[in-house]
Amino acid sequence: MRPLLSLLLVAALGSGCATKPPAPEPVPAPDVPADAPAVYSLDIEVEDDYRDNRLRDLLQQHLDIARYRASEAALSRVELARLAAAAPAQAATLLETMGYFSATAKVERQADDASRLRLIATPGPRTRVTKIELDFQEGLAADDAKAQRDSLRKAWSLEEGDPFTQGYWASAKNDLLLRVRADGFPLARWGETAARVDADTQTAELRLVLASGNRARFGELRIEGLKHHSRQTVERLTGFKRGDAYTEQQLAEFQERLAKTQLFDGARVQLQSEVVEADGTSPVLVTLTESALQQATVAVGYHANNGQSISVEHLHRQPFGLGVRARSKLQFSRDLRGVELELSSHPQPDLKRNLASLQFEQDRSGDTIATNLGLRLGRIYESTRDDRLSYVELLRARETAGSEVNTNLAVSINQQWIRRRLDSTLLPTDGHQGLLLVGLGQARGGGSDDSGPFGRMQLKLGVYKPFGGWFGSARVEVAQVLVRESVGVPEKLLFLAGGDESVRGYAYRSLGPVENGLTVGGRVMATGSLEIARPIIASFPALWGAVFVDAGNAASRWQEFRPVLGYGAGVRFRSPVGPLRVDVARAQETGKWRLHFSVGITL
Repeated sequence: MRPLLSLLLVAALGSGCATKPPAPEPVPAPDVPADAPAVYSLDIEVEDDYRDNRLRDLLQQHLDIARYRASEAALSRVELARLAAAAPAQAATLLETMGYFSATAKVERQADDASRLRLIATPGPRTRVTKIELDFQEGLAADDAKAQRDSLRKAWSLEEGDPFTQGYWASAKNDLLLRVRADGFPLARWGETAARVDADTQTAELRLVLASGNRARFGELRIEGLKHHSRQTVERLTGFKRGDAYTEQQLAEFQERLAKTQLFDGARVQLQSEVVEADGTSPVLVTLTESALQQATVAVGYHANNGQSISVEHLHRQPFGLGVRARSKLQFSRDLRGVELELSSHPQPDLKRNLASLQFEQDRSGDTIATNLGLRLGRIYESTRDDRLSYVELLRARETAGSEVNTNLAVSINQQWIRRRLDSTLLPTDGHQGLLLVGLGQARGGGSDDSGPFGRMQLKLGVYKPFGGWFGSARVEVAQVLVRESVGVPEKLLFLAGGDESVRGYAYRSLGPVENGLTVGGRVMATGSLEIARPIIASFPALWGAVFVDAGNAASRWQEFRPVLGYGAGVRFRSPVGPLRVDVARAQETGKWRLHFSVGITL
């Protein structure tokens, strides 16, 4: 059965037309003026368009005779006859853009209904690519660029045997040109592009010559906008030296590092490729807008995990003229109170930052009141795709469970790796990210607890994948403290599950082993989550609906591990700062429903 599309056209027409000149128009009835409007309909039929009606939709969208109906414009009898006469040739031209170079079309009037027109298009065989010649001039023609030439030929997307369409042809040329410009030749352009189409044999032979220009190389830094910070602070972040071969990725990573320092409100990095110095290098223009030296932030809000909260934070980006950042924060909420002081250096020549922090925290979110005092010294490397953090930590923990008070000390050395391979770090829909933390330390128990060595491991993985108009995500977390059972480890180093980023449906940090009727930290933990989401309405794609299922728990040992289940639904608003999520989840273990709020993507 052939697909039909009916459109109402306001006009008057006396006869149909085909690819030949239209037949003479009959004389109208004496009592009907030649320019009087009338209601007509049009059926568009494309033979062999059974798969997805793509060709029919193309004609419906772009044929003049169909577009007049969409605009609701009234047509005179004469004007409609002109459009009908032009429609076959116009349809054939449109079908050529999809690779049908021997297409024919005709317009005819249905015998049983003079007010109904029908356009019939026959695409014929589709033209396919049979030969590709891709040559290079200038820099990419050099002997040492053979590997890059081979890589570019493999990257050419319109291959032999593929259908030849205007869209595929334009996209293939544009994609390859962007790739060449990003990989060291910013002045590349097409010297020649030709497509020789034989409509009789339905073949297309492609001939392209890419003029790359000379390979660009990084030159001197031209820095604009510095007021308080030194030039050296910027130079340390380049990641390249003068004379190194240019790539767009290196500039993007340089700009990202500038932004991550939090020293600048704006940073833009450009290669001035039109300027070539005597040594063959081009200057790199760095345009900066410095942030205020001091910044204070007061925040009042509500978090599903910790309840109502207020926090005050102060940041000084260059105290006493030193190349460090000083940050202090005071937080008070229903279940969490804390004070944090942190000093971190500006990036060093190896792109790492030194850091030192002192933290006091009292956590009342669980059955145990945990009061922690921690000191941390370390170094951190941050990039767009990977982070590394090495640190030594001294921790004093005081846990109050009912009438029992226990104090433990621990010193540890830790290494943390973060890997990101995401299409967007703020609003990911495809890719993966992971975190691995390993630590070794010595714990000194209080009361009846023994002292001894311990190891700590934590692994988090997150995966995002689009499929069929839906967007899936999965996360898993596995953690363990390796230590003798009699050794006392501070509560902060143990694990509890439950909450927004854990098992929804259960309160924050409410899942773990129970001792004397109280939930305490476990030495092992595992959680996982599966979620699918999609836009709720097409006109507002930033608002998504989602359904999910979470599972997990914490325990004293794996033999005692018993995962619990939570499931529910929610909405996602994809804001510029990350997804805002509101979820309603049911805890299978208790049968109770719980509301969850969260912002952003975390590891």
